[in-house]
Amino acid sequence: MVTKEQVLEALKEVFDPEIPVNVVDLGLIYGIDVTPEKVTVTMTLTTPGCGMAYNIAMQVKQRTLQVPGVTDATVTVVWEPRWDPSRMSEAAKQKLGIR
Repeated sequence: MVTKEQVLEALKEVFDPEIPVNVVDLGLIYGIDVTPEKVTVTMTLTTPGCGMAYNIAMQVKQRTLQVPGVTDATVTVVWEPRWDPSRMSEAAKQKLGIR
């Protein structure tokens, strides 16, 4: 069976085109639900007005579908709780010069 960890690892290959950090380290992935039928990813974006919202969500879906054993995937973009830099990994903060 597919694990959340496998999906998270795969999603580290998806980047916000405006920020050189992957969506996992940016803290944009809020949840991953794995069932035998499908994987559901709940995520947000750095801002509700992000012009790349559709593209990023589609990349997340496509990359999730590439995980061995995943046959169906849904991506839900939410705005609550609101994203802020505290959600970023320490490595991402260092890369972007945020303390």
